[in-house]
Amino acid sequence: MRRGVTAWVRLARVFTKMDRAMVGDLRARNLSMAQFDVLAQVGGHEGLTQQELADRLLVTKGNVCQLLDRMTQSGLLARRQEGRANRVFLTEAGWRLRAEIVPEHEAVIEQLFDALTPDEQRQLTALLRKLDRSLA
Repeated sequence: MRRGVTAWVRLARVFTKMDRAMVGDLRARNLSMAQFDVLAQVGGHEGLTQQELADRLLVTKGNVCQLLDRMTQSGLLARRQEGRANRVFLTEAGWRLRAEIVPEHEAVIEQLFDALTPDEQRQLTALLRKLDRSLA
């Protein structure tokens, strides 16, 4: 196999394993990875337009409306019309859940990366940043 293909296969394999580990913790709280992503994004950038949020999420744009509808119905989000745009905000319940789940989720991620030294983590981050920018 070519080096690039080998690297891609390894990256996909590692991502899949890490994703499975993270999704298990979220399922315990009846959250999908997409819902977690919304909590993290809106909590970090409150008042994003629905389109801005869609651009930041790791889901297809077609799923965004359904995702936001479900989270609004469950009391985690509020949408406010401003001109022609919908802005998205966390409710009090959304903020509480975010305050609980984000630190837990980050701790799981840190634990998964414990197989690498801090220097190896910095190297990996730099390499992935370089690859990410080359694909933009």
